[in-house]
Amino acid sequence: MGRPLTGCHPHGCHTSKKERDVHGSEDQEFLALERELSVFLRRARASSGEMARELHPELEPAAYGLLVRLEAAGRQRATELAAYFGVGKATMSRQLRALEVLGLVAREQDPADGRAFLVGLTEEGRERFLRVRGARREQYMRKLAGWDRGEVAELARLLHQLNAGTE
Repeated sequence: MGRPLTGCHPHGCHTSKKERDVHGSEDQEFLALERELSVFLRRARASSGEMARELHPELEPAAYGLLVRLEAAGRQRATELAAYFGVGKATMSRQLRALEVLGLVAREQDPADGRAFLVGLTEEGRERFLRVRGARREQYMRKLAGWDRGEVAELARLLHQLNAGTE
């Protein structure tokens, strides 16, 4: 059903003799996973940079993921966003300030706690984001055109499982 990892065939993964000697044969799958995730993450960072620039020329690549989260989950506190992404409060504050300056997000007082603020997409931020997300979805559809929809669903399920395990 699924596609083999690069360097792998249906009967197993290819590892160098050095890798087998150092790590033992039982680690082949994890070495292959590490290689493929490294390539995937590097390409994902580059793609996020392109999407961010398309959304706004001054937007930094990491901010695209913030917009994805805010669109999916709605308004949130900066501390919730920082925890979700596993970054410090100072980093999150800086990224949110940049998005606010660009007019893509806005803060408002949390009705449940007047001392705290919720951050959410502005109407302009939502419109720009949805346009760029649509273009990104079309890219995925082209790249995975030869895949069965069930394989795409399984990939999404497995990535969700991986992400949920790191929260």
